[in-house]
Amino acid sequence: MRAAVRRLRKRLGRRGALLSLKGVMAMGYGSGQIVQPTGDRHGLTLLLKFMPLERWGWAWITAGAVALVCAWLPQRRDWPGYLAVWLIATPWAMAYLASWWPLGESPRGWVLAMIFGAFGSVCLVAIGWDEPPARSELPRET
Repeated sequence: MRAAVRRLRKRLGRRGALLSLKGVMAMGYGSGQIVQPTGDRHGLTLLLKFMPLERWGWAWITAGAVALVCAWLPQRRDWPGYLAVWLIATPWAMAYLASWWPLGESPRGWVLAMIFGAFGSVCLVAIGWDEPPARSELPRET
């Protein structure tokens, strides 16, 4: 059993683990928007002009599913997962930012803009990371 878990962890790697977490969070957030949508929609005015909240929820779920599938792909082929999470988080960050300034609809919009911006931006940073070498590949200190 331990050997099987070790093989799965090695295959997934750190990049895949991060992408899996992002995918699960995106799918959870999207599900929440479908099952029990957010009550305060002041910061979402611009987004809701494009499509209803339920469709945004499905977009989050789709991005999360793409991330989960891509988490198992080899390094440098997993980029669509990172891009999907960044692409769904960015409109939310921008909408909340615009709701704070210049629209003035949501006095705390800047906080949510930072949260969604950071959620997506982590993917832009991680997409360029290389998987660390396996322990057996590390040079030994003498």
